[in-house]
Amino acid sequence: MDFTVGTIVDGKVKSITKFGAFISLPGNRTGMVHISEIAHAYVSDIHDHLTEGQDVKVMVIAVDPAGKINLSIKRTLEPPRQQSGHGPSSGRPASDRPRGRASDRPRAESFRPSQPREPQSFDDMLKQFMQDSDSKISSLKQYSDHRSRSRRR
Repeated sequence: MDFTVGTIVDGKVKSITKFGAFISLPGNRTGMVHISEIAHAYVSDIHDHLTEGQDVKVMVIAVDPAGKINLSIKRTLEPPRQQSGHGPSSGRPASDRPRGRASDRPRAESFRPSQPREPQSFDDMLKQFMQDSDSKISSLKQYSDHRSRSRRR
């Protein structure tokens, strides 16, 4: 089978890595879907979207001279709809759009096709980030304090 850019083919997920998934294609060929080409929303864990052995529809987005085939799943899916009046195509400049609180705006997770995990609000994610950051900073301070005290003068 000839794999040209733009061709949509059916494949089967062969293996999953942290950076993408390898897809078995017709004619004993294999292609790869990069993590950024799996869904329209941010994908932090591929296992939330794909499983090994799953049948998928993919689009060929590139074929390099060495024969490697780059694929996309999200280009075969319908893009998420923007809410009227708030999206970039609303016709109004960004400065004229109503802002509102962050809790009033839709979250990116709400557009994810499958949500096995409960979505977190921005405040929850920020709180988690701050806790992780504080933990890392305190361990770095302990390490640097230990090193500065152990040096001979």
